[in-house]
Amino acid sequence: METARDYLHWIHMRTAQTLSGIVARRFFNTSTRIMASGKTLTVSNINPNVIKMEYAVRGPIVIRAVELEKELAAGVQKPFTNVIKANIGDAHAMGQKPITFIRQLLACIANPSLMETDKSLPSDVIEHAKAFLGSCGGKSAGAYSQSTGVEIVRKHVAEYISRRDNGVPSNSEDICLSGGASESIRNVLKLFINKGSGKKVGVMIPIPQYPLYSATIEEFGLGQVGYYLSESSNWSLDEAELERSFEEHSKEYDIRVLCVINPGNPTGQVLSRDNIETIIKFAQKKKLFILADEVYQDNVYAQGSQFHSFKKVLVEMGEPYNKLELASFHSVSKGYMGECGMRGGYVEFLNLDPEVYVLFKKMISAKLCSTVLGQAVIDAVVNPPKEGEPSYALWKKEKDDVLASLKERATLVEKAYSSIDGISCNPVQGAMYAFPQITIPQKAVEKAQSLNQQPDFFYALELLESTGICIVPGSGFGQKDGTYHFRTTILPQPELFKDMLARFTDFHTKFLAKYK
Repeated sequence: METARDYLHWIHMRTAQTLSGIVARRFFNTSTRIMASGKTLTVSNINPNVIKMEYAVRGPIVIRAVELEKELAAGVQKPFTNVIKANIGDAHAMGQKPITFIRQLLACIANPSLMETDKSLPSDVIEHAKAFLGSCGGKSAGAYSQSTGVEIVRKHVAEYISRRDNGVPSNSEDICLSGGASESIRNVLKLFINKGSGKKVGVMIPIPQYPLYSATIEEFGLGQVGYYLSESSNWSLDEAELERSFEEHSKEYDIRVLCVINPGNPTGQVLSRDNIETIIKFAQKKKLFILADEVYQDNVYAQGSQFHSFKKVLVEMGEPYNKLELASFHSVSKGYMGECGMRGGYVEFLNLDPEVYVLFKKMISAKLCSTVLGQAVIDAVVNPPKEGEPSYALWKKEKDDVLASLKERATLVEKAYSSIDGISCNPVQGAMYAFPQITIPQKAVEKAQSLNQQPDFFYALELLESTGICIVPGSGFGQKDGTYHFRTTILPQPELFKDMLARFTDFHTKFLAKYK
């Protein structure tokens, strides 16, 4: 393919994304030919929501990055020797080493004979593995668990939540384990698919937002109600913006859900307790169900910042706020563990209608259960080694080292991007990402428009083709009109991180000169 435009058309045909009329016509002309060939399922009769949904974190630019890796492996000459995937929060893919305790535990659970033959295994790992297997059918991780998850793990999750929240009670019966937090988020949103009022159910989400939400809302036929975070106030939010968004969309949608991501993705902010109380008061006034995405709760770096769970704040506020319906989510994919591929997460419900909870459990039972090894990782995270146990010292050192390194890179990325002409970057208070704002020259904007591309998409694609750095354009997360951003992770290990920043700075300088 000779040009970026040719490539973009091809990639959109593959991903069923219709960013331009030309691509859409080509795509549906193809579907007409497929129908003529006798196919029962075609793009003309498929669920239209699947065509509409987009997931920028794994969108066309990321697919192109995979193609570039294959081209490099095949010996094709490029102006770079490797692709740096700064597009996704996958710590192990970026070189982070697994936590020893977690992997030793998994080894024992997957192959129990190791507990008899491997004399190097710490005694607390063996005890932990035996306790876990004792709660599994046939004492094997190969058996199905309850649909809500292995009982002992749910009990340990409840104990973890209560410790985290300074004694606020947690009940294991209100907790359901899942294949990552994303699965739980989708399961909960699925409960709101109902047009009984004659309108789509509206779901309030932050802008910028994690594309899981916009994609799922589109797929489920719900209504997206975006509320803007304030970039000038380090991505905080205020009640006036929540009110504006609610009133602006209430005629079109039956707004029933308020989603909050804390710490923020892609924006890296950590909400203050005052901010959380404001959100809770708004939700109570509008009678909204709160979804609290708290998967980055261990990733807090900035001095003076502190993670406050929505559950703890809501309970401590007392009536009427402690009666609000809340679903809180956590995951093993983030934090210090970064076990993305293990697919472990959970949801904890508070004040959910008991009859609704019965139906929720019926719904998830159709999927049988989440992977049992993923549940074992959850158990290792919420019930880690205790002081005095054989594994404690190494576990604590590995955990502290990971978080200290992430904190160092969070500071480095903000300073590095803010020092580049035409880029500003808010402090990365938490999570794993920076979301810098970039100034794109008018000539580059016009060039992008001529290719039916968003300007920040055009920028990100040129960056990838020139340097091998894969980022996600801000348009994939949502942003205020007239502004351009990109999301990049802070996960590349220190040497790779420095290499990435050097490549980026050189590209950006040349890009500005090219389109001056």
